[in-house]
Amino acid sequence: MRQLIREFRGTLLIPLVILAIPWGQEAIDQVLFAGRWNLPMQPGGSLLGVFTAPFSHAGWGHLLGNSLMFIPLSWLVLFKSRKDYLAVWIGVLAMAIPVWLWWPRGGHGLSGVVYGLLGYLLCIGWLEKRVSTIALSLLVLVTYGGILPSLLPIFSPVGVSWIGHASGFAGGVLAAYAMAREST
Repeated sequence: MRQLIREFRGTLLIPLVILAIPWGQEAIDQVLFAGRWNLPMQPGGSLLGVFTAPFSHAGWGHLLGNSLMFIPLSWLVLFKSRKDYLAVWIGVLAMAIPVWLWWPRGGHGLSGVVYGLLGYLLCIGWLEKRVSTIALSLLVLVTYGGILPSLLPIFSPVGVSWIGHASGFAGGVLAAYAMAREST
């Protein structure tokens, strides 16, 4: 039982530990660089930008908005499995590479990962066809379905990287397919 409690606590902490990175980066950015130290994924820039972009934000509001979505969606995936959570991150980063290579504008923020988690959670129930994961997918659809239109450029505010959202979502769907195939 103690082992189960320790594992549960560890699972709860994973997204909080991950969030310490962008919150620390934003604090350093605001205090030392007046909000000008961003680590975006830039067209023609270093591949490193693919890995730093999720941890860089355009201010406290941007970071807070992403954090409030990131935590519960992360927990939902983590409660299924840590392996699935890692698969979502890998899928999101893999799908960011074509955006980095061919999209004309840079971007940053955790929203690509948020949409990856969302894509995974919406698809995994239908792919696994188990009552528990179908219920999870439906819960996520009802709770977070309102943000799905922002995957399209016509519904995405100016300055918001809809392509980053869409590529993150595709990475989550890719992870769901990979994990569903592995479990069969």
